[in-house]
Amino acid sequence: MEKRAKSVGVRELKAHLSRYLRLVRAGSVLVVTERGKPLGRLVPLSPDPLEALRVLAQVGVVRWSGQKPRPRKPVAKAKRRPVADLLLEERG
Repeated sequence: MEKRAKSVGVRELKAHLSRYLRLVRAGSVLVVTERGKPLGRLVPLSPDPLEALRVLAQVGVVRWSGQKPRPRKPVAKAKRRPVADLLLEERG
């Protein structure tokens, strides 16, 4: 069963935030638009990251075979350390 994302403008979202949050809580996906152009997406939180992938696949953001994703090697390294590690250190 494929769910179609609902679209809502920023002004409408601000004016009726509680109503739209209830829709998201119930499982709806909302595409937030600004002047008719997509700006962001509100999706229900899922404790299972694979469920988040399923939702993204349902709305057409990603293509997914349904199998568990394999970890990827770091794309960039700085002084023999992944850049992600350096960013986490800097933020900490």
